[in-house]
Amino acid sequence: MDAPTMLQLTCHGDAGHVVEVALDRPSAMNAISTAFAEEITATTARLAADPSVRAVVITSTHERAFCVGADLKERNGFTDAQMMDHRLVSKLAYRGVLDLPVPAVAAVEGFALGGGMEIALSCDLIVAGEGATVALPEVGVGVIPGGGGTQLLTRRVGWSRAASMIFTARRLTAAEGGALGVLDEVVPAGTARDRALEIAAQIAANSPVAVRNAKKAMRLGMGADLAAGLEIEDGCWRATAFSGDRKEGVAAFAEKRTPEWPGH
Repeated sequence: MDAPTMLQLTCHGDAGHVVEVALDRPSAMNAISTAFAEEITATTARLAADPSVRAVVITSTHERAFCVGADLKERNGFTDAQMMDHRLVSKLAYRGVLDLPVPAVAAVEGFALGGGMEIALSCDLIVAGEGATVALPEVGVGVIPGGGGTQLLTRRVGWSRAASMIFTARRLTAAEGGALGVLDEVVPAGTARDRALEIAAQIAANSPVAVRNAKKAMRLGMGADLAAGLEIEDGCWRATAFSGDRKEGVAAFAEKRTPEWPGH
């Protein structure tokens, strides 16, 4: 894959099943401009369509920031019409991360603010270094989280904790974020990327068909009642149980060897 201007892509592992997407706009601490949002959308679409990808890790090349959110300098000059055009572009970027069919792990070091935090929330797991600072501060500049933050954070930590964080616009340390469940793991500063890649490698070692269908069942079932969720799970189970991966998994277990997943 050719790396876009503001993203660096690296494949990890012998077969390259783990793809690291590094946010790389250091001059603006990875603030999300219109062009940056378009690149995120295009890149996630390519990853989603690539059957060889089993896990994605989102990192940053900037040691002081994962992403500080929207590019407010760019927005400051927008007309109302331009603001609406940008809204459509940015929505696609966040949905591109959220809709990845494979697990995504965010590795946060430094600041993850506003839209940057929403990129992390759009991932399935968030690993943060001890020096990280996270926040959804949008109400402090006259808007609300618009990259999924109001929905994803509430689903992750519950109403009251999400309300406290969003309504006050307060910044959380990594320790506070970990205690509230905003972050899944807090690790020594500077090691979030290594830990995220380790988790992704563990994911990639499993059946790609099973992992994709497990994520599909979980995501679709979140918005359904229990009965409907169980039906969603059953459909995903059927799609997995009669796959080549299931046959290989059972055979490898019986033969006491490492599976060689066909991935179909």
